[in-house]
Amino acid sequence: MLYKFTYHSPIGTMLLAADGVALTGAWFEGATHFGAGLSESATKQELEIFSTAVAWLDAYFMNHPLTQLPPMKLVGTDFQLSVWQLLQRIPFGKTVTYGQLAKELAAQNGGRKVSAQAVGNAVGRNRLTIFLPCHRVVGANGDLKGYAGGLARKEFLLCLESSEK
Repeated sequence: MLYKFTYHSPIGTMLLAADGVALTGAWFEGATHFGAGLSESATKQELEIFSTAVAWLDAYFMNHPLTQLPPMKLVGTDFQLSVWQLLQRIPFGKTVTYGQLAKELAAQNGGRKVSAQAVGNAVGRNRLTIFLPCHRVVGANGDLKGYAGGLARKEFLLCLESSEK
């Protein structure tokens, strides 16, 4: 059974999804791939996983120290999962480029070349926005590129993370 919950962030309403134990999705309303993988029959219900996720998001948006991430269930292709694992390693307040992620994946795969565009496509399919910090991935020159929730939100998130705690 899948469940959903609405969270009101400072930069727009988010839809959270869970399987009852782990988060399976977090999207801004209107985002590209909004609700991907979430069935129409998902039940709106308050669950402990949503309370944990909301507490984490509240701390994040208030720029308070973050606790451990809520349990997450990542669903995607092997390539997407490998990219999303790299997203989890990007430190708070830091950015990396699509090209840097591609090089890191190539190194993990015995030197087989990985395109930055393929990495970008996988980053864009991230179903757990903010929790998997795809907003921390930028273009080669530091340009803000390709955030499914919109570039204004990406800019807000990066500015929030760059401010002093």
